[in-house]
Amino acid sequence: MKIAIAISIALSGTAHAGGFERIEQSMAVLFEQGRHFQIGGYFAFPRVSGVGSSISPTPGQNSGNLAENFWNINAAFKDDINDRFSYAIIFDNPYGANIAYPSSGFFASNSNASITTHALSGVLQYNMPETLSVFGGSFSIYGGPKVQYSDAHASIPFTFGGYSATVDPAFGFGFLAGVAFEKPDIGMRIALTYGSAINTNWSTTESFGNLAGGAPVATTTAFDTPESLNLEFQTGLNPKTLLFGSVRWVPWSDFDISPPLYTSITGGPLAFFADDRITYRLGLGRKITEDFSIFGEVGYEHHTGSPTTNLTPVDGFLSYSLGATKEFGRTKVTLAGRYVDVGDADSQLGPFVPAGEFKDNSLFAIGMRIGFDLN
Repeated sequence: MKIAIAISIALSGTAHAGGFERIEQSMAVLFEQGRHFQIGGYFAFPRVSGVGSSISPTPGQNSGNLAENFWNINAAFKDDINDRFSYAIIFDNPYGANIAYPSSGFFASNSNASITTHALSGVLQYNMPETLSVFGGSFSIYGGPKVQYSDAHASIPFTFGGYSATVDPAFGFGFLAGVAFEKPDIGMRIALTYGSAINTNWSTTESFGNLAGGAPVATTTAFDTPESLNLEFQTGLNPKTLLFGSVRWVPWSDFDISPPLYTSITGGPLAFFADDRITYRLGLGRKITEDFSIFGEVGYEHHTGSPTTNLTPVDGFLSYSLGATKEFGRTKVTLAGRYVDVGDADSQLGPFVPAGEFKDNSLFAIGMRIGFDLN
């Protein structure tokens, strides 16, 4: 059964895991037929603002939009070694943050911070023999190493005479492993992927303006992105309609960024997430002609109500996506747009003091992916 092909364009950090996760880290490219190369990306336009809480340094003062526009790019190559083995090489930017408070009367005015990551994964897949088939479908297992390169900086003028931090970019290493079940005659595929935590130690230069004349202090900061479990699924409802989706779990309560000097002076981390997160996506794809299909998707992440830092002032989301895929011979082009209703959040100063109330925020993103059949 040849059915519509739909893809999900993974969007922004303000729409994933407290504003930090920027792509779904999908394994879908492993299941392309034969030799395949794809490249994609998106532009995101977030709008996040809030007001000072009643006991903040600036009660009722508006922050202005603190989330900068950004773009993300990813690419992947997949090929078969023989009838049993195939492999893929995947490049993406899995995590990131771009925060810049405008000049205003808000207590965090002119604060800014950024984190960038680049990751490269190598995945080997083994397709099990037909003698192990179940219900007319086949199993495969896959896994491989992952290397992640990261960089960051922060400037927070309102903290103890002004705080700043820069890091030396560094590498961290991890792995992924998974199992998949496929039944091609009805377009069914279920893939469960585990991604390990990746631990990186940044060489950090920190300073406070009112401490020792703002003299820089060399420290080491742990930047540990958490493990994850990602369930992706699809199945044909009829020869022209595809149901697809995913469920992604990440223990974000294990994550924080705590530069030693900053933590010793303020009593709290620079960035953290109080709760684990489960992100849900569900969509439908419909084949219109032999070379043209459309799709729509809804995404959801629960609003926890837990406090956040002023560098990650979002909590949960509800998203809506629409897109279309057009085939031009061996080339497939997909365009998609997504609107995200960003969950309200309350930020805090240090470990206890309520600071900002961030409500009625949103994000719009537009993305494109081009796939090439190289057989």
